[in-house]
Amino acid sequence: MSDTPIIDFPKRFPKLPVRGFGGIIVSLLVVVMLVSSFYQISPEEVGVVLRFGKFTKSTNPGLHFKIPFGVDRVLKVATQRQLKQEFGFRTLSVDIRSTKRENQEESLMLTGDLNSALVEWVVQYRVVDPEKYLFRVRNVTDTLRDISEAVMRSVVGDRTVNEVLTVGRQEISDLVQLNIQRLLDEYETGIAVEQVVLQNVNPPDAVKDSFNEVNRAQQEKETLINEAQAEYNQIIPRASGEALMAIEAAEGYALDRVNRAQGDAARFGNLYSAYRSAPEVTRRRIYLETMENILPQMGRKIVVDDALDGLLPLLQLGPTALPEGGGN
Repeated sequence: MSDTPIIDFPKRFPKLPVRGFGGIIVSLLVVVMLVSSFYQISPEEVGVVLRFGKFTKSTNPGLHFKIPFGVDRVLKVATQRQLKQEFGFRTLSVDIRSTKRENQEESLMLTGDLNSALVEWVVQYRVVDPEKYLFRVRNVTDTLRDISEAVMRSVVGDRTVNEVLTVGRQEISDLVQLNIQRLLDEYETGIAVEQVVLQNVNPPDAVKDSFNEVNRAQQEKETLINEAQAEYNQIIPRASGEALMAIEAAEGYALDRVNRAQGDAARFGNLYSAYRSAPEVTRRRIYLETMENILPQMGRKIVVDDALDGLLPLLQLGPTALPEGGGN
């Protein structure tokens, strides 16, 4: 004989009371109704209520009521969260970026001067109209991506490679943001672009060495131009100052000569008038004044009569007694 116990199953299960079973069903329905009748909206979200698939209303953050059993359906849209799309690279984690070949294909662009550049940028946006965001455009994120890439290629294609790489980066970002927003508004996407940021802009790897050589040559050119300009700023102002000083000195000399000539002419005129009124007196006065100026400059002089004899032994006419230049 086997040791396995034999279990006798009843031929009939006991029947539950119909009233009790119905109460359980009603209770379950009530619980399901209560659970599905309320929904919670987070502070950074907006609830979009659909009744039989049609938009009914939008609800703000908090606890709200809706018709249960699938009549009302709620879609939650984050309106206070800043979203972004990356072009030319992908952020795999906080400190890891991926720039695979397929990403380089979307970042490779042709500039206005027929040069190539790898442009990486980020579009930061936010949902401002949940209804339009959900129902006006199918697959709105792909639409935003296509618009962003088309606008960036158009703007970069109107500028030189130097503008894209250096001085025109901020202008390009502002213009791209403006054009993207204009197209998004025309499509009624319900999206507001908050910022377009140009990340890395580099020449393709195949021409990077040549491009760097060109940049170095341009930098050397700018350096030489700046040095020449600095030397020019030192020499030209000094030469201008010296020329101005010479002109002013010449003008002063000319004014002095003119004034002296006018004074001499006036003095001669006065003298001539005096001479006409008293010729003899004027002639003697002129002679005396002239001798008064000349005699002090002649040194020691001895005047003797030609007929006088025996005077020389009495005079000390040696070298020490005579002034320089001799005497008479």
